[in-house]
Amino acid sequence: MKRPLQVTITGCLFIVAGLVGLVYHLSERPFDHWIVLISIIRIIAVVGGVFLLMGRNWARWLTLAWLAFHVVVSAFHSLSEFMPHAVLLMIIGYVLLGPPTSKYFSLRHQSEAIRRALDCVFDASLAPET
Repeated sequence: MKRPLQVTITGCLFIVAGLVGLVYHLSERPFDHWIVLISIIRIIAVVGGVFLLMGRNWARWLTLAWLAFHVVVSAFHSLSEFMPHAVLLMIIGYVLLGPPTSKYFSLRHQSEAIRRALDCVFDASLAPET
């Protein structure tokens, strides 16, 4: 099954958001005592986006968790920061958990499980007897 456009757009969005945020925070506050944690959080967004594009099911949960974390953090700042993050979480949640993408990720997962099972069978049959 071909990757749905929603997954492509969402994956690219997380890659760009992670890289832009990483560059911004490293250039704006390179000696901030939180910079390591902030950088890790930004790198997680990039990793989630890349693996979304690769069709990994766990990546949808990682990106949703990343966005949910931002909703919680923005709730401590202001309502004007919280609301866009909350709306974005709902939209991305629908996109990543909706029917077309759920089917894509479940088919992808099934085909990988079958491939691993076949690899085990063929590797076992090709192994020399002792």
